[in-house]
Amino acid sequence: MCTYLTEKIAVEGSGKGANGWFGLSHATVYVDHPVHARFAHTVNIDFLNPAQGASARVAVELTEEDALALVAAIQTALAAAPAGLASRDQ
Repeated sequence: MCTYLTEKIAVEGSGKGANGWFGLSHATVYVDHPVHARFAHTVNIDFLNPAQGASARVAVELTEEDALALVAAIQTALAAAPAGLASRDQ
């Protein structure tokens, strides 16, 4: 079952694609059929910069369990660092 719900957020950062590093401006998260992963459905995360065309995209397809583990790992890493260390205002 596809939810057709897509969460879109603005981001600032960098991603590395086939043509090297590029600036990121957006991220989308959705549950749907994967393109490459061997599962019927996955949590799909796209990091992209639409202004730079289709090649400025990094796609990730994860199981639900791995997506939740990634969220927890991000929270743990941020909690271990001094507050604001990786902030936009650093």
